[in-house]
Amino acid sequence: MVILGSTGSIGRQAADVIARMAGRLRAVGLAAGRDGARLLEQVRRLRPEVVALEDPEAGRRWQPVLEREGVRVLVGPGSAEVLATWPGARRVLSAITGAAGLRPTLAALEAGRDVALANKESLVAAGSLVTRLAAARGARLLPVDSEHSALFQCLQGRRPEEVERLILTASGGPFRGWSREALARVTPAEAVRHPNWSMGAKISVDSATLMNKGLEVIEAHWLFGLPADRIAVVIHPQSIVHGLVELVDGAAVAVLARPDMRQPIQYALCYPERGPRLVERLDLAAAGMLTFEEPDTGTFPCLALAYQALQAGGTAPAVLNAANEEAVAAFLAGKLPFPGIAETVAAVLDRHRPQPVTGLDDVLEADAWARAEARALLAGAWEAGRAE
Repeated sequence: MVILGSTGSIGRQAADVIARMAGRLRAVGLAAGRDGARLLEQVRRLRPEVVALEDPEAGRRWQPVLEREGVRVLVGPGSAEVLATWPGARRVLSAITGAAGLRPTLAALEAGRDVALANKESLVAAGSLVTRLAAARGARLLPVDSEHSALFQCLQGRRPEEVERLILTASGGPFRGWSREALARVTPAEAVRHPNWSMGAKISVDSATLMNKGLEVIEAHWLFGLPADRIAVVIHPQSIVHGLVELVDGAAVAVLARPDMRQPIQYALCYPERGPRLVERLDLAAAGMLTFEEPDTGTFPCLALAYQALQAGGTAPAVLNAANEEAVAAFLAGKLPFPGIAETVAAVLDRHRPQPVTGLDDVLEADAWARAEARALLAGAWEAGRAE
């Protein structure tokens, strides 16, 4: 298989799964952005045939070093797309963060590869394109997010008419129960400290705003074909129950596991088989009480914004995603207060008039428009802040 985004959080954990299942899984190729040092470590551990570095400067620096390890090196923009179609790779793990993962994901599906999808933005921004292409090429979309993996596992062997609704769980992030006034003082360092999961900075901030759960609602719509009003979210601080499928007779089926991404990664890489245990056994007695509560969309409006974008349809989800990426980047750079993330996304969505998605150009145009709008709003906020 090929790992796109091998040096990120999901990519590193996937590399660990593959290394520990060397008799059953093999990494043919690894694609990274610019982290040549970590890529070199992975090359020495996994011994792939080929690697890619999208950043040209990093590629020039690390190409000679990597080639001395006997691996072929692709460099520059588009190299991840080439790797996504590499001969001999039967499955592609798409774990590049953000909208940058869309083109490589589409390339893998166009080539008929099964895609283990950790890049939720591909489905958020271009769900209709991704799912149509997968169906046309006979390729499978295998969810990697723990929540979607749980739903996918619960749905195995079930007929669509048996399913009433899907329920995604959310930890609530590090600021569950905080007031809007307290959130105004949140720092980036606080926002990236997730209470249960080890994740990258962007997805950690999305978890803190509940935007991550909103993106997952949109992703679930495209993966499982249910409308927004049949996809619910419940806050579950312990992160033991990862997802539930409510059946028409009133029963609910759930997947429970420790909060360790290696389990859903392994399931997607090995599907339809199951691999050996790589994670600690779930001890329910030690876990103690499991609690659930409704999300506070008044304090954390990003979840409601995602539902709004899904119901609007067309290019609205792509705009939501792009505006959020720009706002999160500004927050992490110390140029936007935490509540400003939701405010920026809401303002951009309010200015957008959704258009039908007939091809990739429609998605890319909406993405570019939303980023420009968000940057203009953010620039105005920075100027106002300096004036004060």
